[in-house]
Amino acid sequence: MNRSIQKISFLLLLAAAVLIVFVPLLPGLAGVVFTAFAYIPALELRTFSLTGFTELLLWPGLHKSILLTLFIGLGSTFLSAVLAFSILQSCWGKRYWHKLEKLLAPILALPHVAFAVGFAFLFTPSGFVARILNTIFSDLGITHWSLINDPYGLGLILALTIKEVPFLLFMSIALLKQLNINSTLVMAHSLGYSNAQAWQKIILPQWLPKIRFTLFAVMAYSLSVVDVALVLGPTSPSTFPVLIWQWLNDADLSTLPKASAGAFLLLLLCIVALYLIRFVEWLVVCRQRAWQSSGRRSLPLPGKSAILFTYVISLTTLPVLLLWSFAQRWSFPDLLPSAWSLRFWQQEWLFLWGIIGNSISIALISATFALLFAIIIHEYNQHSVTHKRLPPVPRLLIAIPMLAPQLSILFGIQIATLFAARQHYYLWVIWAHIFFAFPYVYLVLDGPWRSYEKRLDRVALSLGMSPFKVWWKIKRPILLPAICIAWAVGISVSLAQYLPTLMLGGGRIATLTTEAVALASGQDRRISAIYALLQSLVPFIFYILAIFISQKTGMMIHQNKVNKRSVDSDVPISKKSVNY
Repeated sequence: MNRSIQKISFLLLLAAAVLIVFVPLLPGLAGVVFTAFAYIPALELRTFSLTGFTELLLWPGLHKSILLTLFIGLGSTFLSAVLAFSILQSCWGKRYWHKLEKLLAPILALPHVAFAVGFAFLFTPSGFVARILNTIFSDLGITHWSLINDPYGLGLILALTIKEVPFLLFMSIALLKQLNINSTLVMAHSLGYSNAQAWQKIILPQWLPKIRFTLFAVMAYSLSVVDVALVLGPTSPSTFPVLIWQWLNDADLSTLPKASAGAFLLLLLCIVALYLIRFVEWLVVCRQRAWQSSGRRSLPLPGKSAILFTYVISLTTLPVLLLWSFAQRWSFPDLLPSAWSLRFWQQEWLFLWGIIGNSISIALISATFALLFAIIIHEYNQHSVTHKRLPPVPRLLIAIPMLAPQLSILFGIQIATLFAARQHYYLWVIWAHIFFAFPYVYLVLDGPWRSYEKRLDRVALSLGMSPFKVWWKIKRPILLPAICIAWAVGISVSLAQYLPTLMLGGGRIATLTTEAVALASGQDRRISAIYALLQSLVPFIFYILAIFISQKTGMMIHQNKVNKRSVDSDVPISKKSVNY
């Protein structure tokens, strides 16, 4: 009876996961396609036409905006992939690798918008880097050059690269453990390969296919990013997603077909870019066999300098934000503020409580449900592979919220909500956050779930334990560290959501991210620093909590093993043999 109840409960949770995680894809894709062809019944447009595409193609500067977007997306993705691999090649297995691995948590916890604000404070003409250079080289004239809002998007490429390299490293750690790197390197060295040759000719062709979906996610984000582009990106012309966002916010509703046609075109551009990544992977893995087997040459890659630059820039943004939040007067080229004040914190504190409460409550609910659904889908996929009765959920379907441009999907979902109870803004925002946080949580759990020893479950089931009891008492404690980290990742992803909160919340739900983006475009730097700093600290606290729980769990499991061994050693040999 209990087992049947557990089975029914699992099926109900699986149905809820499918309903909340996968169903939004239907209105998301259908909505953007219908509105792109000017079918918008809410505006009395009930016939399909190409009006939106015509207006889009006639927009001046469209081709420049699209080329600029492709340059930024492709450049940041390929640069982050090269740097991530060069760091792995140079640092994997070294004494300091575990310290670098631990430092990934605070960098991953840093949201994109908070990092963008800190990056702007570093590299503006009056930023902290310019102050340092001006102190050293007073006659350099560096105030005429800036990486922020430059017309070629170089600053945006650099910021996206620095932010995505730690994510690629984090996703590569579990993949490289599956590839058994240490034994591969030992065998390659015995055959005369250097470390660089072994990594580039043996490990790279194995690493690229496994990191494919992660690179797809990085490419999709870089092509469709709006919040970071509003802070750091070019303005004349703006990137294509920013143009679409401006058309969507236009008070003139006649621009809606043009905006929807732009969202549809952005989706097509993203698909083409993903196929381009797949083509490059095919070239490297399948068409360079002669270079892989020759073994004579390897490319010099800046591994150690890349990790140093990435970590220094990422971790420097927080002190700079902290300085600006307490600065009353900070004239150029002074290295430190000449006057300090708490006035701006006191001025914003009453408003911050509600905003922080909104951000944390939405993040906790979204991350918890995303984690629950990710565990359910993993268990279902594992069960389907074992019993081969039901097909597993395809990884491509799970990854679509990461691979498709967020703006295109959200535009279709927003149109669909017009036909539903539109006034429940809080519910729609939480739904969207679960939808976009779920793939990241699933990917974080994917490696630990695959490496779990399934024989433990079979032994426990053979001893009469129910499936739920096996999961709760055996599998859960072993996988709890990974579950905690996945939960923290889900919270971080939810806290960083800008477009879902603004589009489905109708501007009525304020979070740290929406306020940070709004204040970063021209308001007082001190107030911008306060919101960006708080947006950085909230996910960091949850990451620290997850790491603390993981370490405590690991210590408890290790202590239980030690206690078990000590008990076994105290039992006489004759009793052991009788028990066996």
